[in-house]
Amino acid sequence: MRDVATKTIVVVTTGGTIAGTASPDGAIHPTVDGSAFIANAKAPADVDLRLHDLMSTDSARMSFVEMDSIAAAVATAMAEESTDGVVILHGTDTMQETAMLVDLQHDDPRPVVFTGAQRPADHNEPDGPGNLTAAIALAADVDSRGRGVLISFGDEVVPARGARKVHTTDLRGFEGAAAARKVLGRCSIAGTRVDIVTLYPGVDATAIDAYVAAGASGLVLEAMGSGNANPTVVDAVRRSVAAGVTVVVTSRVHEGPVAATYGGGGGGVDLVAAGALVSTNLRASQSRILLAALLAHKTPQADIADWFSAR
Repeated sequence: MRDVATKTIVVVTTGGTIAGTASPDGAIHPTVDGSAFIANAKAPADVDLRLHDLMSTDSARMSFVEMDSIAAAVATAMAEESTDGVVILHGTDTMQETAMLVDLQHDDPRPVVFTGAQRPADHNEPDGPGNLTAAIALAADVDSRGRGVLISFGDEVVPARGARKVHTTDLRGFEGAAAARKVLGRCSIAGTRVDIVTLYPGVDATAIDAYVAAGASGLVLEAMGSGNANPTVVDAVRRSVAAGVTVVVTSRVHEGPVAATYGGGGGGVDLVAAGALVSTNLRASQSRILLAALLAHKTPQADIADWFSAR
């Protein structure tokens, strides 16, 4: 019989730098078996760890298929009444995307915590073990209940919604931005094509038209300033929307809200007039995940606009 005082934390391993070791040519690959994390983890005395060794990959190689698998693994763990929380070991390159997807689907007070590492497992001072210890403690903490999906990294805890990687090597690699949290529910996003187009001075419609021709059902424009482009892009957005493609505008600027403020034929006001929606707080990577999930759910356009304008 299970000791009710004991907490069960499911550890889902997916690879990433935290599982990485250097090959003879110096390249880092995930090679550490999931069972090694459980064997070496420093969990509180009242915590039992249960391993789900899901995959072993660099997170930059992940597609929506792998992200769906991780979300499904969380749902499977949460289907067990004995589960008190879940920790997901994940590469840092795309952690903010997968964490966003899981957060959109996580309608449960029990904690889900993502963590990883900036240094590989065979580094002389690896940060993975400390991050894992902190993530397990966070997932087992009763005060973490009801907070949604969290990222625990380098002694920092940030909500998944609005999180982004801000440094390639610093041990405190993630920061968060305020973003409203609503739950959409479970739905596979594999097979839903959403592409990101980065805008810059003099950009034309080549990328937008190519993505639409390739079958994109959604586009995220990483625009300039508070969400601005040029008349050529506005025309391309108008064509895309007329073809049934949902276009969302965010910004390449790291901080601050995005708003349709400027005109002049290519500003945010013109993009909205052409049919684009504005992502008030989420930047491109997480806007893409949210748009893919909304499209996969066949969400009406008016409701999609509400999701992106939520503060």
